[in-house]
Amino acid sequence: MRDPGRSLLVPVLLLLSLYPLSLAARPFFLILTQEDLKEVAAAPPDELLDSADWDEFGDSESRPEEELDPGSWRPMFESGEPPAAGSEPEELYYSGVSKMMAAASSGEGRLMEEAVSEFEVSAAAGYAHAQSALGFLHGTGQMRDRSKGKAFLYHHFAAEGGNMQSKMALAYTYMRQDMYEKAVKLYAELAEVAVNSFLITKDSPVIEPIRIHNGAEENKEALRKSRGEDDEDFQILEYQAQKGNAIAMYKVGLFHYFGLRGLRRDHTKALSWFLKAVDKGEPRSMELLGEIYARGAGVERNYTKAFEWLKLASRQQLYSAYNGMGYLYVKGYGVEKKNYTKAKEYFEKAANNDEAGGYYNLGVMYLKAIGVKRDVKLACKYFISAANAGQPKAFYQLAKMFHTGIGLKKNLATATALYKLVAERGPWGSLSRWALESYLKGDVGKAFLLYSRMAELGYEVAQSNAAWILDKFGERSMCMGEAGFCTDAERHQRSHYLWWQASEQGNEHAALLIGDAYYYGRGTERDYERAAEAYMHAKSQANAQALFNLGYMHEHGQGLPFDLHLAKRYYDQALEIEPAAKLPVTLALASLWIRKNYANGFLVNLIDSLPEAYPKVEAWVEDVILEEGNATILTLFVCLLTVLYLRERQRRQAPAVVGEVGGQQQPIEPVVPGIN
Repeated sequence: MRDPGRSLLVPVLLLLSLYPLSLAARPFFLILTQEDLKEVAAAPPDELLDSADWDEFGDSESRPEEELDPGSWRPMFESGEPPAAGSEPEELYYSGVSKMMAAASSGEGRLMEEAVSEFEVSAAAGYAHAQSALGFLHGTGQMRDRSKGKAFLYHHFAAEGGNMQSKMALAYTYMRQDMYEKAVKLYAELAEVAVNSFLITKDSPVIEPIRIHNGAEENKEALRKSRGEDDEDFQILEYQAQKGNAIAMYKVGLFHYFGLRGLRRDHTKALSWFLKAVDKGEPRSMELLGEIYARGAGVERNYTKAFEWLKLASRQQLYSAYNGMGYLYVKGYGVEKKNYTKAKEYFEKAANNDEAGGYYNLGVMYLKAIGVKRDVKLACKYFISAANAGQPKAFYQLAKMFHTGIGLKKNLATATALYKLVAERGPWGSLSRWALESYLKGDVGKAFLLYSRMAELGYEVAQSNAAWILDKFGERSMCMGEAGFCTDAERHQRSHYLWWQASEQGNEHAALLIGDAYYYGRGTERDYERAAEAYMHAKSQANAQALFNLGYMHEHGQGLPFDLHLAKRYYDQALEIEPAAKLPVTLALASLWIRKNYANGFLVNLIDSLPEAYPKVEAWVEDVILEEGNATILTLFVCLLTVLYLRERQRRQAPAVVGEVGGQQQPIEPVVPGIN
């Protein structure tokens, strides 16, 4: 990535390219004020809170993904073949999906055209999932005209027909347009589906979409850890488990149960490893066995066994197990009868040991008046504590409070953001698994297609990954345009759009790239003002390079007013955030000083002429200097030349200066003073 500051000195540019970039969107921080918290007197009627909509002690059914996410592409990846179709439209849909995947891998435009044609026939028959696929293809402009209007209509009809991914796409579209009344309803429904798949005892490890890049390079460490059974670390762990290591047995079971580290979910294998680990005395497996029997995950549901395992785990000071025991007493499952007093006691034990689930469950009891007197304000405080500890159900509960105005001041924008946070943990997020698996196998085209689908659903990491694949692999990305392979213009346009979406969601690296695109006119018209806006967005994320770029633009009056004082302020802030930028910032300040004191001098003209000469110099530096590791020597050499030049200029101007000040010589110090 190149920034506008390149016209200072070559060494400055080289060092800036080494700036560490934070690639992840900023974590979601929920900050509440007293204004958000309503008084107890404002509590809603009991009948409203007693409705089923507020019952967060649901049965946590272990429902298969095909029920939670109908029309999912998951069967195609697990078996490699389309599932048995019950109708011609369904058969055409899965045939189209199969051909679309094959086209993404092979780059055969004919297959893609056949896939789209089959989607159109299926969609015309009213098949919702085919309509969703067409919404995706029109939205991205693949083998059909790129049309947001057509994409919206197809997703609308697909959502009406029950396609959850189209609901995600519509909700994200509404949110981007600040249409929170519509977005919040869809995200609320999606979040509820996601919550129903969560565990009852404690928060499950989330399968987050992996960011496959670090700036302009692969995120090699994260990718190495995601290779599943091909990963050497996992192979060693599995070998240790087979040799009887109890901790290794537990970890292998955990990876299989949740589908971590690139492994596919396998409850049967997980159960087997947990039972072996328990035989070796590993207590953490006891809690997971309780969870498995309570949910009926891979075994016949048995609440009595679940309670026994959870009780054994609690005796080993695994405090999260108390949440499961409390849940069973609330529901009256596997115990003699419902007992709210015992349930509250167990939840309090968990909460007293900082278990997020304990806080959450106590919040539900006080909100619903289950065994206690209703206290909405106290419930809200418990939910906030649980949310601060990362409990996803707590975010869901707070979202409902902001949505309805119960317990918290009504705020649809905040409710939408919180619902989205939970909804993205739904089963449709499994697309990231298949995208990453394809990428690791070298199938870049399929990875790009799947990340593009997730990008449409609003996943920031997928937007970033898809854009990076386009920029990194170019034609090898197998990007399909409106009439075959993407042209250069279509690739640039799509990449720009994806980075822009990611930047909207807090990805500062994306904001920097958008700024560069507008600054240099890459894939769009050159627009210094919009470049400045993008850099301002990255600057709001405390990004040092964005601050440096803004300083440069103020220094040259590009998109921002010419203001050397503001330029210095931005350069100073960049240094405060990133101490490693001392040398480039010092050289930038030197440029400011020269510009202030020698506005029409030779050095200013030299500095301003560097952008035109930079490409040739850059190639020489990369081929010669960087290869030999002499960038620092080059920097010092340029600094030395600058100092010598200033000293020579001082010597030549001395007689004139003496005459002007009445014979008193005013030496020019060869240092970099501040700009006041």
